Amino acid sequence: MPIIHGESDAQLAVTAAQAGAAVVRELYGRRLARREKAAGDFATAADLAAERAILDVLRAARPDDAVTAEESGDTGAAGARRRWLVDPLCGTLNYAAQTMLVGVNVALRAGAEVTAAATADPFSGEVFWTDGTRALVRRDGGDAELTPAAGSALVDVNLDPPYPNAPGFRPALLLADPGFAERFRPRVVSSTLAVAWVAAGRRAAYVTDGHLADSVHFAAGIALCRAAGCTVTGLDGEPPYTGAGGLIAAADAETHAALLDLVNRQARRGS
Repeated sequence: MPIIHGESDAQLAVTAAQAGAAVVRELYGRRLARREKAAGDFATAADLAAERAILDVLRAARPDDAVTAEESGDTGAAGARRRWLVDPLCGTLNYAAQTMLVGVNVALRAGAEVTAAATADPFSGEVFWTDGTRALVRRDGGDAELTPAAGSALVDVNLDPPYPNAPGFRPALLLADPGFAERFRPRVVSSTLAVAWVAAGRRAAYVTDGHLADSVHFAAGIALCRAAGCTVTGLDGEPPYTGAGGLIAAADAETHAALLDLVNRQARRGS
């Protein structure tokens, strides 16, 4: 792991995610001001405060790195080789409705690869993290390796728009496919915390549409799943961030193949 200013990139990602998670946890349940965004989306004061806490950590340790953050956008050189991707509160609608299903995502893209990432669960206290090679979960100061497993048959499907691959792929239709119901059990957590759960063996798979390059929402989870040994592709079976886009992150190759077949079958019907 690269070590700059005394702390590795992976450990810095953990520290930054924990800083954001502490803010999210502290403000939970309060009446929070909202800032309206496009298409009915919004940010709460907790999103903004958590992002400030994360950026304070990153800028103190890596002042020359660029940042793309969910609420404050891009800072630093546009073509920077090192760029931090920050989602301070993934699951804002859950959080605003006092539902404890949210994640705090911090990832570093160095060149073309995400080389360090962390997803923190503010309420369990767990931090799922990777140095690009290993995938671990930190609990009570100790780290344990993540082990993907498909036995639960639970598959999270992201129902939030946009759907750039429609009509060939619509997530609601995937859930309605009889072949899906025969093998899997649908879940809709509405937070990319569920992508980390695939790496941890708590979900068999996660499926979403969308263009995910430099995504503050998905970069950390994809890196975790890849480091844990999951099978991870776009909706067309091509490597992540290429081709049709979207994401199928599965605990094993068999589960991935079954979901890819269902997605392909939907695409044939939609064409």
